[in-house]
Amino acid sequence: MPHRPIHTVLFDLDGTLLDSIALIVGAFRHMMDRHHDAVPDDAVWIKGVGTPLVLQVAELADGPEHAAAMLDTYRTWCIEKHDSTVSAYPGIPSMVRALSAQGIKLGIVTSKNHVGALRGLRSMDLLDVFPVILGVDDVEQAKPHPEPVLKAMQLLDAQPETTVFVGDSTHDMECGRAAGVRTAAALWGPFTRESLQPHGPTWWVERPDALLPTLGLGPSVRMG
Repeated sequence: MPHRPIHTVLFDLDGTLLDSIALIVGAFRHMMDRHHDAVPDDAVWIKGVGTPLVLQVAELADGPEHAAAMLDTYRTWCIEKHDSTVSAYPGIPSMVRALSAQGIKLGIVTSKNHVGALRGLRSMDLLDVFPVILGVDDVEQAKPHPEPVLKAMQLLDAQPETTVFVGDSTHDMECGRAAGVRTAAALWGPFTRESLQPHGPTWWVERPDALLPTLGLGPSVRMG
């Protein structure tokens, strides 16, 4: 039986719409330099993209008070450096607005907190096209649990059979699959095809401008 057409597109934020990897790695280095004797390789933190920050820090901290201090250092760095460090991946703004122009329902499902998600969307001038924005502090269970995608669909009055979740991480693929929606792996993010392959995305998307034709929603969108 053929798939039903896509009416709703949910997006992860970091590594999918927003190129914030340099910000994340910079904040990680700064935090570890201040609170630990050694700074692990950047790959440790990049591998954790998509995992809630509090969970990552908890694994590195010596206790709750240490974790709170580490989180404060990390978040302060991100606030100070955010706008000068992050940017939309090439082709993202035009692709997202092309979806909006077709009347596709759009939502954000991110492991970043709500305030951080708003800041990221504002930096890309895309805040106006997302009626639903779910941060990690808007749900009880974070990705890879299906709750974030299920809640976004409820708020958008969307159905799983006509919804796709676009993300770059293993958590995104697991979350979407558990929620019963189709998934699209964004290969322009920090995760490789090899790392995502075991999670069985419905579609592979090499570049943002290829998303619409991949989903059967129209021709490719000009990069820019």
